[in-house]
Amino acid sequence: QVQLVESGGGLVQPGGSLRLSCVASGTGFSMYNVAWYRQCPGKQRELVAGATSSGRTNYVNSVKGRFTISRDNAKSTVYLQMDSLKPEDTAVYYCNIQHFLSAVNYWGQGTQVTVSS
Repeated sequence: QVQLVESGGGLVQPGGSLRLSCVASGTGFSMYNVAWYRQCPGKQRELVAGATSSGRTNYVNSVKGRFTISRDNAKSTVYLQMDSLKPEDTAVYYCNIQHFLSAVNYWGQGTQVTVSS
């Protein structure tokens, strides 16, 4: 049974930083592409950042230069370092992993990030 457990969300002032973590269990983590998505109330879930099993990364334009996705395969963990946070970054952030050879994918439960003064 694959499980993803996220942590690190919270309330932060504009310009502040947070680091999200997502720990995977029950799977060969290194064979999965990983990603962070976010969803605001009334809006569709959007891809924020992704990292392939080979280490390539990609970001949505609105977070480039501010967010960094990284992974530690030994710890089965993916991180999202978020700097220079803006109110428009407020959302529920979800971790996703997808096997690099198939469409099988899994979601975390989500963690709330609120950027407000």
